[in-house]
Amino acid sequence: MNRTLLLPSLLASALIAIPSQAADDLKKLASELDGYRYEFPCKDPMPETPKPGADGISARATTDPATNDKFTDVKKFGGEPGKKYKVTLRVRGVVEPMMYKDGKQEGERFYIGGTPNNATYNIYQLTVSSPASHFFFNRDDKVGHRIFTIDYTATIEVEGGATLTLHGNGQNGRMITNFSKLVVPDVAPAPQPFNGQFIQLNVVDVAEVK
Repeated sequence: MNRTLLLPSLLASALIAIPSQAADDLKKLASELDGYRYEFPCKDPMPETPKPGADGISARATTDPATNDKFTDVKKFGGEPGKKYKVTLRVRGVVEPMMYKDGKQEGERFYIGGTPNNATYNIYQLTVSSPASHFFFNRDDKVGHRIFTIDYTATIEVEGGATLTLHGNGQNGRMITNFSKLVVPDVAPAPQPFNGQFIQLNVVDVAEVK
């Protein structure tokens, strides 16, 4: 074998591998966020032929839906304190609409900052401790007995070592059921429909802010 030809080939392969490995290492900083699921399952089984626009009881609600039809999970972002990272998320799921105000809309469904602007529909929220910020994932112009799939990407900024708080709030113990039996391809329980609502977050990319 001609070693003169082999060495440049090996060097090129190594140069390609280094950036790829560095990207994978950065993605590991968001490992606790990757694959996270907000879930609002329905209490009752899904009917064979659901009624269009049907609502149902949340399996999370107990005696006081106003205070217990909700959940909060706390995660940690890796990296070095003082360094900032751009985190690109893929957001997929089956959700009902929710209105928010006093923040900034990005795309059709992503909402930056602000507050909820309705007292009954489901809230899907991510809060970052540093830089202090929060986001919502199911923005709409109006609420109503509708259900739809979402699949989009959104980029947020996170400082190394920040706390990530993932919060879901059904507000009233009821939700719009998945009456259309919508399925998000390649996301569990596909090919079966989820009996209720959910959002799954997957980390697409993490890049250090220079």
